[in-house]
Amino acid sequence: MPNVVTKPLKIIFAGTPDFAAKHLAALLQSEHNVVAVYCPPDKPAGRGKKLTACATKLLAMENNIPVEQPENFKAELDQVTLANYQADIMVVVAYGLLLPVVILETPRLGCINVHGSILPKWRGAAPIQRSLEAGDEKTGVTIMQMDKGLDTGDMILTATCDITLKDTSASLYEKLAELGPVALIDTLALMAKGHYKRQPQDNAQATHAAKLDKTEAELNWQLNAEILDRKIRAYIPWPVAQFTFNESAKQHRIRVWQASVIELAHDQKPGTIISSDKAGIVVATGKNALRLEVLQLPGKKALAVADILNGKAEWFTQGQSINGSILTQQEVT
Repeated sequence: MPNVVTKPLKIIFAGTPDFAAKHLAALLQSEHNVVAVYCPPDKPAGRGKKLTACATKLLAMENNIPVEQPENFKAELDQVTLANYQADIMVVVAYGLLLPVVILETPRLGCINVHGSILPKWRGAAPIQRSLEAGDEKTGVTIMQMDKGLDTGDMILTATCDITLKDTSASLYEKLAELGPVALIDTLALMAKGHYKRQPQDNAQATHAAKLDKTEAELNWQLNAEILDRKIRAYIPWPVAQFTFNESAKQHRIRVWQASVIELAHDQKPGTIISSDKAGIVVATGKNALRLEVLQLPGKKALAVADILNGKAEWFTQGQSINGSILTQQEVT
């Protein structure tokens, strides 16, 4: 049982992207005291490869909070620097660096993490995308006490939200970016009073949210339309689902930004265009069909299919075959 804290907590915050910055902003508006912000070293970005600060560093600098950017925590000096802040707790949100046990045990109340799933489901790097891809009806954030495992620590608080049939990873990201900071502040209130429970995770129920890879973006029309639709929505804004269209000897990689499932019994080979009009391009899949509604041609911006057909109608005629990668029967099922 942690010591009862009757005053605001001294917090070290560790995080990198905008998602993390939203949580830092909530802490800055709370009664707690953020004594330092940790983020990875600046990285080159843009055409000029100029060193660019992440969102959390920029927010920390705006609020005159000390920023630390160690490569890792293997150096004793980095460990001592963190200990010298004498923080009650370290809050970690999308930091990107593994914390050794010596760091996990340095703050008096340890380290807590805001994870974008309902643990123990979807431990790992891409919980938002994997929950959507899998067809989950709900997702959320879990505030957990960190241990040496990957998202295996005891759970303190969980907040949930629905996943709709229109959600993309981008829209779920925004939902969790609103849900997470509230859950974090609620958790810190419990911890500051010393009245909170820690629930161990059931490892038997755990699933792994593997990091996304560009190779996953290629659509395979042998899959069911429902599966393809979920993949399309899960891969927005990155890596964006796509298919390869063959025009004579030239290949075009076409990205899919919006589609919908059409319940349609057919005898067409998967990847065959069943119909094409301003409402969309209907493509046969392993089961049912998928209507492509917003596409992005190479070197162009994303457009509604009605606009694309004005200039490229000959690419998408009825009976035309759209090529895609071929999966094994095991992968299809």
